[in-house]
Amino acid sequence: MIDYEKELNPEQLDVVKAAGGPILVIAGAGSGKTRALTYRVAHLIDQGTDPERILLATFTNKAARSMLSRVETLVDVDIGKLWGGTFHHVGNRMLRRHAGLLGYERNYSIVDAEDSRQLLNACIRELGIHTADGNFPKPGVVGDIISLSSNTRVEIEDIVTNRYRSFSHCITDILKVALRYRIRKRELTVMDFDDILINWCELLSGFPDVRDEYSEKFRHILVDEYQDTNIIQAEILDLLAGHHKNLMVVGDDSQSIYSFRGANFANIIRFPEKYPDAKIFKLETNYRSTPEILHLANMSIENNRQQFEKELRAVRRKGVRPVFVPVRNVLQQADFVAQRIIELIDKGMPMEEIAVLYRAHYHSMELQMELVRRGIPFEIRSGIRFFEQAHIKDVTAFMRIAANPLDEIAWKRVMKLYDKIGEVTAGRIWGFVSSHDEPRAAVFSDEFLECVPKAALPGIRRFRETLTDILELSGVNALTEITGAILNGGYRECIEERYGDVTSREDDLKQLSNFSSEFASLEEFLSDLALMANITEEDSGRTGDDNHKVVLSSIHQAKGLEWSAVFMIWCSEGMIPLARALREPGGEDEERRLFYVAITRAKDQLYFCHPLVSRSGGAWGRDAVPSRFIAELAPTDLEPEELPFDQWVVR
Repeated sequence: MIDYEKELNPEQLDVVKAAGGPILVIAGAGSGKTRALTYRVAHLIDQGTDPERILLATFTNKAARSMLSRVETLVDVDIGKLWGGTFHHVGNRMLRRHAGLLGYERNYSIVDAEDSRQLLNACIRELGIHTADGNFPKPGVVGDIISLSSNTRVEIEDIVTNRYRSFSHCITDILKVALRYRIRKRELTVMDFDDILINWCELLSGFPDVRDEYSEKFRHILVDEYQDTNIIQAEILDLLAGHHKNLMVVGDDSQSIYSFRGANFANIIRFPEKYPDAKIFKLETNYRSTPEILHLANMSIENNRQQFEKELRAVRRKGVRPVFVPVRNVLQQADFVAQRIIELIDKGMPMEEIAVLYRAHYHSMELQMELVRRGIPFEIRSGIRFFEQAHIKDVTAFMRIAANPLDEIAWKRVMKLYDKIGEVTAGRIWGFVSSHDEPRAAVFSDEFLECVPKAALPGIRRFRETLTDILELSGVNALTEITGAILNGGYRECIEERYGDVTSREDDLKQLSNFSSEFASLEEFLSDLALMANITEEDSGRTGDDNHKVVLSSIHQAKGLEWSAVFMIWCSEGMIPLARALREPGGEDEERRLFYVAITRAKDQLYFCHPLVSRSGGAWGRDAVPSRFIAELAPTDLEPEELPFDQWVVR
């Protein structure tokens, strides 16, 4: 028998032993929500519920496996028939049984992202849509538009107008592709990832006998991370729980940070409106962080307008106060963080217990460089290393041609960015320019144009103009203007074609442009980048295996994780909150929730770094003000000793 009173705190115990009906559990950061869910399942089984009448929906298979494994250790019952897994996993199980009702074969295939892109590409060709001029999005971008529309139930026209404005002129063709894509999937009896949710919802809403069967089968439905559900997932849960309403959803409205991929904040906020008889429980006892860190988190999130009020309370004893660190500029920020990391390591803190968090991937560029210089091993959780990203390598390839006209790799990479130029034509171009004593001059000859098909001539002529601009700018050491010349010379359109996240990639390139201002020449800049990219941890003297590295992560990627020491960099207005996010409805509140998530990742030590001066177009001197979220924590009427953090001014 499980001694629930001994194993659980009073808040968790109330959740575990609650009677049936709709239940909303607001689970604060570090409050043991997984433990509460696990013991809830065990208690239901203890009370006589057959495991096969329980449905546990999660957002990762790992979370489902972990919970079910824990339940198995608690109850001496075979739980093999308990349905647990991601929404897509559970939906697929139901659709396999009833696919015929929707016009599919039971052996339908599920296509991955690459298969989906190929099918979309075929649809574009079948419709005869002209793509050679680069004015129509690549299949992957079309797929992103269709997916976001599906998951938010927002019309494609509105998605394009609000998020992909550069393709507003081809909305009609995008709609044609979306329709053709839907028809082709039916013909091929395949579903993509989004179809599983859409078709599952259609199955339950359109066939009452099927809905009743599963509503009767699953007498208890439990959902993890409910704040991350989209509108379709919430509707599926409502349909399944329609008869008995034994629906327990667990989540934290203060950690709802995924609207960009379709998560609907309204699901958790309006749950009590949807279920007026819902019981609301709060898990506010935090086992992770010190009281000082939690005080800061509570102060911050109370500024959000729409939320369930709660106050995290620490189990742990008093610790050190968080620190606000104003620094002169982003370079000194990188220097401070690297130096403090070394000090923490020297005092015995494991490298893997240290994390640096930021709002956008490009915010970490200077820090990555500094960590490499100092030989501090690090792992990037927000993507690949800054200088290894495709768009960064594309732009630096243009620069490499200007600096070294015999760089074959750079020539071929740049040439293949232009329409109608593939591996063979790029090789032909390289063969032509490399046969001349002055390769760059050969580009401007009439013979050069004979190397490419006629359809590629417009792009090649733009390349000539771009190369001219780069050579002129590098000659006068106007390095910060080179990236702009490349973007304006056609590469911006290339980004729009190839990638969905155009704005963030342009932000990366602006940061690269700013960074180049530190160098005296294009050759020095490119050499330093190459050296930074090629220095290995073994060369650096501070080696670390895969389990012993400092973590660099965006806040989004850090959710659900924890570290002993956390550094938040770029705590400046426009960086967090990110300027473009403030233009979105509810943007400020979601940015504040991101800030809250970052704070609550820290167990023992927390540092906020704020560069006093930022850089624009390579020039220093533009004052940067602290993030509004920092200002909220430091009211002007408080004396320094009354502030919730210490101030550490780096000289």
